[in-house]
Amino acid sequence: MNGFDTYQQLAMRTAKPMEVQDDLLHAALGLTGEAGEFADCIKKHWAYAQPLDNQNAVEELGDLLWYVALACNALGVSMQEVAAMNIEKLRKRYPNRYQHDLAAFRADKQLEIQG
Repeated sequence: MNGFDTYQQLAMRTAKPMEVQDDLLHAALGLTGEAGEFADCIKKHWAYAQPLDNQNAVEELGDLLWYVALACNALGVSMQEVAAMNIEKLRKRYPNRYQHDLAAFRADKQLEIQG
């Protein structure tokens, strides 16, 4: 597979046909549920000293990607566009690397407030 756009196209072959608003709700609830399943996997490792179940963690991340694809599709935007926008936002916020003071200042949001 070659990139987010291909993934999004292939993932949407398995989406239940619904109205756009229903797709958005499906995506929001699905993201929440899958994030909980990912968190539970990590919690078992962290809090209960169980071996990290890498396979399960990766499967849950894949499920999260599927719901991201569904949300993107409903919003009429590609996953590639969302990824590029996110990287641009992070470049504004952290020009070189993460720094705590830059995280608190959030330069990308300051530009919106001033504009």
